[in-house]
Amino acid sequence: MARVLSTAEGTHQHHAFGPLEWGLFAIPPLIWGCSFLFIAIGIDDLAPSVVTAGRIACGALALGVIPAARTPVPRSEWRRIVVLAATWMAIPFSCFSIAEQWIDSSLAGMLNGAMPLMTAVVATLLVRRAPPRHQLVGLAVGFAGVILVMLPALDDGSSSSVTGVLLVLLAISCYGFAINVSVPLQQEYGPLPIIFRAQLAAIVMTAPFALFGIGDSHFSADAVAAVLALGALGTGLAFVAMGALVVRVGASRASVAVYFVPVVAIVAGAAFRDEEIVLLSIFGTALIVVGAALTSRADRRPATLPEA
Repeated sequence: MARVLSTAEGTHQHHAFGPLEWGLFAIPPLIWGCSFLFIAIGIDDLAPSVVTAGRIACGALALGVIPAARTPVPRSEWRRIVVLAATWMAIPFSCFSIAEQWIDSSLAGMLNGAMPLMTAVVATLLVRRAPPRHQLVGLAVGFAGVILVMLPALDDGSSSSVTGVLLVLLAISCYGFAINVSVPLQQEYGPLPIIFRAQLAAIVMTAPFALFGIGDSHFSADAVAAVLALGALGTGLAFVAMGALVVRVGASRASVAVYFVPVVAIVAGAAFRDEEIVLLSIFGTALIVVGAALTSRADRRPATLPEA
């Protein structure tokens, strides 16, 4: 049976932007933009697998204390939750941790800005219908930006840089699939119960690799603090703030916050890691953000997604 989804905002009354709304608006991009910096700090002393499993475990602990996250979900949904755990957390988080051994955190953040583009591509494939014109334009502009962002890293001739870029592209492709899978689940049961259970499943997936990585890790204060921030802030506080913002101002206006994530990643990488930011990459990031904004504009036509 197909599940019918609509991207319309609905008839709920939304608040105007005041101090509270602006505060909620600022939290997700600040935290998610700094996540790439936290990963870089973490893998300075910890194995990538330890960073990955640690951030998921810390995120689960943070969400587990919120009663709404423990709301029951039918056992019949666990098959989709496990798929979500792999494609939203275990695989992409691992890809970012490994990739940042070879590429700058700012580059990872810039490429991550293309996630809405990947989400639109996957949605198009699932519904088997050509996207509207504004989305096609957005995809073309956005992917042109991705190429510009990639060029400086690929021009250095290092195979490890190429591998790092490819891992990030794999990660955001997984995100694109996961978001489409998560939409009907979150609409039916709420975001926190689904995210919390996906985290629990992702811990099981990543823990064995983390055990192997412990021997190659040095648990410095900076690395441990970075992993705690990745989990408790990146999954806990940022998701709660975004959920509250969506309720108060609507999904369309709240989603604009995501476009600032690459900007924060660039500033954080340059300020705290002395990363060199190439002008071409900045221009490419601007194109990615514009393309993502165009692609994410609501399509008022109803879309049918097959059950996962």
